[in-house]
Amino acid sequence: MADPRVSTGPTHVPNRPQAGIISRIRLENFMCHSNLEIELGDWVNFVTGQNGSGKSAILTALCVAFGSRARGTQRANTMKDFIKTGCSHALVQVEIKNQGEDAFKPELYGDFIIVDRRISESTSSIILKNSQGRRVGTRKEDLREIVEHFNIDVENPCVIMSQDKSREFLHSGNAKDKFKFFFKATLLQQVDDLLKGIEKQLHDAKALVNQLEESLRPILKELDELQEKIKSMEFVEEILQQVQLLRKKLAWSWVYDADRKLDAQHKLIEKLKGRIPSCQARIDKQHHKMEELGDKLSKKKSQISNMIERTSEVRSMKEDLKQNLSMAVKERLELESEQNRRTRQIQKMVERVKLLEQQIHDLHEQYMKNTQAEENEMEEKLKKLQVEVDEVNANYQRLKEEEDEMAQRIAMLENEIVKITNQIEDVERTHRNISSRIRELQMHQRNKVTAFGGGRVASLLQAIERHQHKFSSPPIGPIGAHVKLEDGEMWSIAIENAVGRVLNAFIVTDHKDARILRACAREANYNHLQIIIYDFSRPRIDIPRHMLPQTNHPTVFSVMDSDNPTVLNALVDVASAERQVLVKDYDIGKIVAFDQRISNLKEVYTSDGYKMFSRGSAQTILPPNKNLRGGRLCGSFDNEIKNLERDALEAKENVQKGRGVKRGKEEDLRNLRDMLGSVKRRRIHVERQLRTKEFELEDMKKMLASEASAAPASTVDELHREISKLHDEIQEKETLREELQKKVNEAGTKAKELKMSFENLCESAKSEIDALAEAESELMMIEKDLHEAEAEKKYYEEQMHSKVLAELGNAEAECRDLERSCKESHRKASIICPESEIQALGGCKESDPEQLSAQLSRLKQRLERESQRFPESIDDLRMLCEKKERKISRKQQTYKAFREKLEACEKALELRWSKFQRNATLLKRQLTWQFNGHLKKKGISGQIKVSYEEQTLSVEVKMPQDASSSSVRDTRGLSGGERSFSTLCFALALHEMTEAPFRAMDEFDVFMDAVSRKISLDAIVDFALSHGSQWIFITPHDISMVKHDERIKKQQMAAPRG
Repeated sequence: MADPRVSTGPTHVPNRPQAGIISRIRLENFMCHSNLEIELGDWVNFVTGQNGSGKSAILTALCVAFGSRARGTQRANTMKDFIKTGCSHALVQVEIKNQGEDAFKPELYGDFIIVDRRISESTSSIILKNSQGRRVGTRKEDLREIVEHFNIDVENPCVIMSQDKSREFLHSGNAKDKFKFFFKATLLQQVDDLLKGIEKQLHDAKALVNQLEESLRPILKELDELQEKIKSMEFVEEILQQVQLLRKKLAWSWVYDADRKLDAQHKLIEKLKGRIPSCQARIDKQHHKMEELGDKLSKKKSQISNMIERTSEVRSMKEDLKQNLSMAVKERLELESEQNRRTRQIQKMVERVKLLEQQIHDLHEQYMKNTQAEENEMEEKLKKLQVEVDEVNANYQRLKEEEDEMAQRIAMLENEIVKITNQIEDVERTHRNISSRIRELQMHQRNKVTAFGGGRVASLLQAIERHQHKFSSPPIGPIGAHVKLEDGEMWSIAIENAVGRVLNAFIVTDHKDARILRACAREANYNHLQIIIYDFSRPRIDIPRHMLPQTNHPTVFSVMDSDNPTVLNALVDVASAERQVLVKDYDIGKIVAFDQRISNLKEVYTSDGYKMFSRGSAQTILPPNKNLRGGRLCGSFDNEIKNLERDALEAKENVQKGRGVKRGKEEDLRNLRDMLGSVKRRRIHVERQLRTKEFELEDMKKMLASEASAAPASTVDELHREISKLHDEIQEKETLREELQKKVNEAGTKAKELKMSFENLCESAKSEIDALAEAESELMMIEKDLHEAEAEKKYYEEQMHSKVLAELGNAEAECRDLERSCKESHRKASIICPESEIQALGGCKESDPEQLSAQLSRLKQRLERESQRFPESIDDLRMLCEKKERKISRKQQTYKAFREKLEACEKALELRWSKFQRNATLLKRQLTWQFNGHLKKKGISGQIKVSYEEQTLSVEVKMPQDASSSSVRDTRGLSGGERSFSTLCFALALHEMTEAPFRAMDEFDVFMDAVSRKISLDAIVDFALSHGSQWIFITPHDISMVKHDERIKKQQMAAPRG
C-alpha cells in the first residue's frame, strides 16, 4: 500500500537475487508516523525530506525490528515511548529477501522473511512470517538465528549509522571517538571484549581452583586426627567385648532368678488356697443366723400390726377426751379471768366512794379556817394581776400587728419573685425555641430536604436509595423540595397554611410502589408519611381560564413553580391549589371571600395566615396557627436566621436582667424574713408571759369565788349524788360477779368429770400400750441382731474377696506374669546367646543378677567415659576414614585435571591474543590502504595512525597544493568540506572492511559544502554500486546532483504536518 507521505523516483530497476536485503518497511503508529510504507531498491536508496518528516524513524524502526533495545537506539528509554502520542500500540514490519545460495531455510520461509515487532503499553512481541504471511516463529532465538545467519549487526555503526553515531564519529575531531568507531566497526571491540571476558573467567577459575585446593588442607588435617582416634579406640573395643560377655551372663542369670521366684510363688498360692474353706464356713454360719432372725422379725411385725389395730380405737377416744378436757379448762380459765376483772372494778368503785367522802370532810374543815383578812389580800393581788395582764396584752397586740405586716410584705415579695421567675422561664423557653428554630433553619440551609420532615426525611431517602431496584419508578418527594415559591417573603405563611400538609408528602406511580415506600418509611422510623399515588406518565394539567377563580388576586398555584409536572399535577388534584386565592390583608380577604361571590373559589388566605371560606350561608374565618412557621419554600434562610439571632440575643439579655432583679428581690426577702423571725421570737416570749399572767389571774378569781360563797353546799351535794351513784353500780357489779362465780363452778365441775374419764381411759389402755411398747422393743432388738449378723457376714465376705481371694488372684496373676517374664527372659537370653554357650563358659546359675548388673554398670560407665572421648564407633570411624581418603583422592585428581585444563585454556588464550594483535595490525594497514584509495579520487593522499595502547586514531591528509612539500596536515587543519570528505573516506574504508547485506547512513553530509557534497555523493554512490551491498542514505539536502542510474532509487518524504 502506498503512503501519501512518500514520493518515489523511477521504479524500474534491475533485480538481483540476494539474501538479507530489505525490500519493504511498514510503520504503524510508530514515533511520528501514523501509517508509513516504503519500498527499497536492491542497490542504492536515497530518502530525503525536511526536518521533522520522520526520516530517522526509518533507521530506528530497523534497529527495533532486528532486536535492538530501546536505549540502544538512543531515541527512547522504553519500548512504549516509540508509540505515537494518543495511540495504544505500534507496529514495525520489515520484509527481507530470502533468495539465492545464502537463503535462510527457504523451504520454511520461502522467498521473503517478514519480521513484525508489535509494541503495546506493557509488552512487545516478535512475529516471524513466511512469504505467504503465515506465522513461523515468535521467539527471540528465532530472530537471533536469522540475524546471525545474514550477519546483521544493527549496533555496528558501519551497518546502521544513525544521527547520533554520525555526529559522534563522522563529525567529531576527537581521536578517541574515531578509534572507538574503528574498533567497533571492525568488530575488534567485540573480539577484545570476548577475549578479556575469557581472560577474567580464566583468572576467576584459577582462583577458584586455588581456593578448592586450599579447602583440602583442613580435610587432610581431619584425616590425620581420625587415624589417631582409631588407634586410641582399639582399647575401647576390648572393654566392649567384656561388656558383651557380662550381658550374656546377666541375661541368663535373670532367667534362673525368675525360675526361683516362680517356684516360691507356686508355694504361696497353695497356702492361700488353704485359707478359703475356713472363711467360707464363717460366712455360711452368719447366713444361717440371718435366716433365723428374719423369721423372728416377720412374726414380730405381724404381732405388732395386730396390736396396733386393737389400740388405734383407744387412741382416737383418748385424743377426743384430751381435746374436750383442754376446751373445758380453757373455758374455766376465761370465766375466772372475767370474774377477777369484775372484782377489781368493784374494789376501785369502793375506793372512789371513800375518796369522795374524804373530800366532803376536807371541804367542811377548809371553810371553817378561811378569814376576812385573807379575802382582802386576795382582792389586792387580783387587781395587781389584772393591771399586769393588760400591759402584757397591749405589748402582745403591738408585736402581733408588726408580725402580720412583715408577713404581708414577705408574701408580696414572694409573689413578685414567682412572677419574675415565671417571666424568666418564659423568656428562656422562648430563647430555647428560637435557638432550636435557628438550628433547624441552619440544617434546612445545608440540606433543603430536611425542611420537609426533618431528619426522618434524610433517613427515608437513604432507605429509598437502598431499595431503589424494587420501585417501578423512583418516588418523588418530599413535594416541598421540588417546589419554588415566587415572592416567598410575602406568601410563605399563607402557602404553609394552604398546602403545608402536602409539602411533606411523597408521590408514587402505583399501589405496589406505595407499599414499598411504606416499608421504607417504617425502616426509617417515619410512621405517618403521607403518600400520594399519581400516574407519572400524565402530562402537566392545562387548566382553562373559566375554571379558575375570576379575580385579579394570585392563587396558590400561580405563585408556585416546579420542574416536575407530576408535582404540579398533584398540587392541583390533591390540594386544589388552583382554587385557593391569596390576599394581602384581613379586610381584603373578607371582601374577596364573602362579598364578591367569586366562582370557582374554594378558600382565601391572607399573608398573615387567616383562612376564610363560605359553605352555603355559613361564613367561616379561622385565625392564624401560632405554631405554623413559614419560610420553608423561601430560597434563602439568611434573613430569618439573622432576625431569630437578634431575638435570641434580646431574650438572653432579658433573662440576665430578670435574674438581676430576682437576686435583688430575694436579698430583700431574706432580710424581711430575718426581721420577721426576730419579731416572732419576741411575740412568742410576750405571749408566754401573757398566758402565765392570765392563768394566775384565773386561779386567783376561782380562789376568791370559792371563798366568797357562804358554804360549799352545792359541791357537797354533788359529791353525795356521785357516791350514791357509785353504790348502785357496785351493787350491779356484785350481782354480775355472783353469776360469773356460778359459771366458773360449773366449768370446773365439767373439767373434773372429763379429767376423770380421760384418766380411766388411760388406765384401761395402759396394759395394751405397754404390751405394744414391749413388742416394739423386742422388734428393735431383733432388727439390731439382724443388722449385726448382716454386718458380720458382709465383713467376712469382704475379707474373703478383699484379702483371701484378692491375694490369691494377685498371687496367681503374679505367677502368670512370672511365667510370661520367665519365658520372655528365656527368649531374650536365647537371642543374646544360647544356654550351651553360657554353660561352656562355666555357667551362672549361682550368680546374683544384681551383682552382675552392678559389675556391668561399672564397665558401661568406664566404656561411656572412654566413648565420650570418641563418641563414634570404631567401624564408623574406619569407614569414615576410608571415605575421606577416597574423597580427598578424588578431589585431588579433579583439581589436577582442572589445573591442566586451565593451563591449556591459558595457552589457547595467549594464541588468540597474538592472533588478535596480528589481525589488528593487518586491519590498521588495510584501513590505511583503503583510505588512500578513496582519497586518490580527489587527488589527495593520506594515512591513518592507530595506537591500540593509547586507544587513539588520527587521520593525516596531504593536499595537492602541498605536493611540493613534505608537510602532512591533520584533519583539524583542513576546511570543513575537506575534513568531512576525508572523514567520509575513512568511513568508506571501514565499510569496505566489513560485511553486511545492507547498510544505512543518516545525515552523513550535513557539514559539507556543495562541492564537497557533490564529490562525496559521487564517491559514496560509486562505492555503493561497486561494493554490491544494499545502501540506504538519509539526508535532508537536495540530491538532484546524484547521477541517474537504474540501480539508484530516490524517495522524497512528505513535509511534516502542522
